[in-house]
Amino acid sequence: MDGVNRPTIRDLAVAAGVGVATVDRVLNQRAPVRRETAERVLAAAEAIGYHGTGLLKRRLEETAAAKSFGFLLQRRGDAFYQEMAAALAGATRAAKGVRGRPVVEFVDDISAATVADKLLALGARVDAVAVVAADHPRVTGAVEALRARGVGVLTLLSELSAPCIGHVGIDHRKAGRTAAWAIARLAKAPGSVGIFVGSHRYVGHELSEISFRAYFREHAPDFRLLEPLANLEDPHLAHEGTLELLKRNPDLVGIYVAGGGMAGLISALREADPQRRIIAVCNERVPETRAALVDGVVDAVIATPVAALAEQAVAIMTRAVRPAAGEGETRILLPFDLYVAENV
Repeated sequence: MDGVNRPTIRDLAVAAGVGVATVDRVLNQRAPVRRETAERVLAAAEAIGYHGTGLLKRRLEETAAAKSFGFLLQRRGDAFYQEMAAALAGATRAAKGVRGRPVVEFVDDISAATVADKLLALGARVDAVAVVAADHPRVTGAVEALRARGVGVLTLLSELSAPCIGHVGIDHRKAGRTAAWAIARLAKAPGSVGIFVGSHRYVGHELSEISFRAYFREHAPDFRLLEPLANLEDPHLAHEGTLELLKRNPDLVGIYVAGGGMAGLISALREADPQRRIIAVCNERVPETRAALVDGVVDAVIATPVAALAEQAVAIMTRAVRPAAGEGETRILLPFDLYVAENV
């Protein structure tokens, strides 16, 4: 719109459904205005192209409540969790409706007792917490204790049985079936198939395993599904477990890593007899998995859309810490990305 016909304050007031005086109070901070009203004025300004939109944004930022969001992630040295940490911190700083301060912590000892203690300690310092954790009574007890203190907990990647403010992750049912589809389609002949989970208590890994087995039962019953091995998200344990699978199962044709520890799978397959063609599917696009795809060591990677996860997680946490947000759990299952050698 040109300078002559650009929207006026009156146009903005009409678009926002408020009076001109209310718009003036938002712009010039002459008197307090409800946060929801100010946000409605900003949304209307953006919609009609009001020339003072930038000023309105600054006014809302100046009056936004300061809130701290805690994020308890696993294994500091893992490239995937480093990427997630950066995305969550960035999304917190960019959050609308609060002046967000991210507090990111990592836990290398993923035992339930350690995670529960870390969660309680972090929850004492922030307004809301997001966590990656296995479903264990100690962990759910910590979640319930934080809830009683008014600190909401959001689960990332894998859900918990305790009441939470929400969950953000991929659809593990679809992930497991996709992994099974890839192995069944790419294997030259039926044989044994191995499965790794991070822990038998990760709900997400359990769902991936169940759906993985369901696909084979429905579409490829000639394959023999082995019992799942827990690698505790540890590359060393995944490495040793992969070598053991190869040794004990001469007819092994595929391996699916439903959780972490994929670097160990990759290193073991690089050491293995190249004449044994193992179809491998694992998670997350990190430097190790990308190189393994290019080299033909891994056949498919199911990846979490980290930026989208961070944005949705922070949006849920923002709603949870605002007085007018109300109660209720938000569960968001994001579509995952599928990588093969030709699209990395």
